Amino acid sequence: MDERQAQIALRHVVFGWSLVAVFATLGLALETMHGFKLQWYLAVANETRRLLWTLAHAHGVLLGLLNVAYALSLRHFPFRSRRPGLVSGLLAAGSLCLPSGFLLGGVMVHGGDPNLFIALSPLGGVLLIVVLPMIAYGFLRRP
Repeated sequence: MDERQAQIALRHVVFGWSLVAVFATLGLALETMHGFKLQWYLAVANETRRLLWTLAHAHGVLLGLLNVAYALSLRHFPFRSRRPGLVSGLLAAGSLCLPSGFLLGGVMVHGGDPNLFIALSPLGGVLLIVVLPMIAYGFLRRP
């Protein structure tokens, strides 16, 4: 592995575990609100908020682990890409946008509809749909 790939791998390990820490903490906060039966969170009128924050928690933890898996894969398998920085950036941006859109979209809900920050989620999804085949192809390419 060259120095550039080692830097990218380290960046994704730190970023991935940071995502896991933040969104696992969010999950604990959601469980706490549920345990204390906070109506601000549990009332039927707040169903959209509860759903969006649950999606943020689940996607954030999963995408954090995906970043860690990508970093470990870089360390143990040959990865050939003409633009490794682009691949890394797209993965990080998608991993941040998708759960953040759910989280921020649920902060202020208007009549059961999330706010405009929800647009970050499909943007993150598109970025991930673009970069995941690029990653798979990078591991399949031969020198």
